[in-house]
Amino acid sequence: MTLLTGGCHCKNIKIEYETNIAPEDAKPRACQCSFCRQHQSRSVSDPNGSVRIMVDNAELLSRYKFSMQSIEFLICRECGVYVGAYMIDPANDKTYATLMVSALDQRKRYPQPNPYDYDDQDKQARTARRARSWTPALLTIGKERISTT
Repeated sequence: MTLLTGGCHCKNIKIEYETNIAPEDAKPRACQCSFCRQHQSRSVSDPNGSVRIMVDNAELLSRYKFSMQSIEFLICRECGVYVGAYMIDPANDKTYATLMVSALDQRKRYPQPNPYDYDDQDKQARTARRARSWTPALLTIGKERISTT
C-alpha cells in the first residue's frame, strides 16, 4: 500500500489515503450533480484501500447534505476546501469516503476525470454503489472517533 496525504488549505482537515492504485493509474470521476459540478470535483476511491480523515477543530468542519441526504460533503469552514464525501452504510454501519483529487498533495499526478451521471439511481442504488466502490473510511474530529469501518 502507498500512503497519499493531503487535506484542506489551512490544515484543519487532514487526509491519509492508503491505496495500491498509483495516481497515474487512477480513474478520477467527475460527478455531474449540481454540487460536484460547481466544485469541479475530481473524486477518487479504492474499495481495497483505506482513508483516515482527521479534523482538528470541529467548529471549522461543515458536513453538508442535500437532495437524498445520503452522504456528507466535508468542507472546511475556514479555508473553504471541499476534501471529500463521507457515508455511513445503513445496511452494515460501515463507513466509506471518496476523496477530492484537489485535496491530495499528489494531485498533479492524477489524470483528468471522466464524467459520471448518477441521476437514474435511487438512494438505495447509490448507497450500494458507494459501498462497492468507495474507500473504507475513518473520520475523527478532535480526539473523538466519529465512526469506524
